[in-house]
Amino acid sequence: MYQTNYHRASSVDDAAAQFAKGTESKYLAGGQTLLPVMKQRLAAPSDVIDLARIPALIGIEVSGDAVTVKAATTHYDVAGSADVARAIPALANLAGMIGDPAVRYCGTIGGSLANNDPAADYPAAVLALGATVKTNKRTIAADDFFQGLFSTALEDGEIITAVSFPVAAKAGYAKMRHPASRFALTGVFVAQAKSGEVRVAATGASQDGVMRVPAIEQALKGNWSAAALDGVKVSADGLMSDIHGTADYRANLVKVMAQRAVADAG
Repeated sequence: MYQTNYHRASSVDDAAAQFAKGTESKYLAGGQTLLPVMKQRLAAPSDVIDLARIPALIGIEVSGDAVTVKAATTHYDVAGSADVARAIPALANLAGMIGDPAVRYCGTIGGSLANNDPAADYPAAVLALGATVKTNKRTIAADDFFQGLFSTALEDGEIITAVSFPVAAKAGYAKMRHPASRFALTGVFVAQAKSGEVRVAATGASQDGVMRVPAIEQALKGNWSAAALDGVKVSADGLMSDIHGTADYRANLVKVMAQRAVADAG
């Protein structure tokens, strides 16, 4: 690991100020991505600004028709939240599937979204539920936030402060886990809004990261059931093909995981 300057920020404003002072600064949330790449000498930030203990970035709020998860809230806390389990059970279920207990105790929702790993779980929930990502500068709609592999709409130095999820009428998540990393070989989040709109997002499948799945959305609009997807064919165009599975394999997984997610949603 290269030499770096560590800062523990006391507030969001303090974090932004420390970031601006560095020549090659990085924010540290749960450390599940940044620390490993630093150990492998794939990243050499001049300054690391720790966001994990900023009180304003920790906690979960449920009010009206929304669940707001603050950015430094861990996967463990989302998975174990009774409020989240009542409002959006699929979100609590998703958080409980992330990694292993050690990862869930440390990893945060803000860190996961800022990194936008193509096999991460939270992006599928954010996109399918039509969530809003809040930062220290603005709010960003889910459809505008994800911009490709490891790429988001975040500007340099911008900090995710919270994510607001609309409460859905029905929602479910299912994934095929990699047996070692527990990342999603393919994961699918399905959601039916209270307005009736259906949104479906898949992670771990596309070369460009998380994606909407129009063919499955269209099938579920007329018939919210796993059986409605029996005749659906998901295109393999643009899907990943690697040692873990071909593009055709992942295309089939998108359909199968969607059926399981719909069944789980009820």
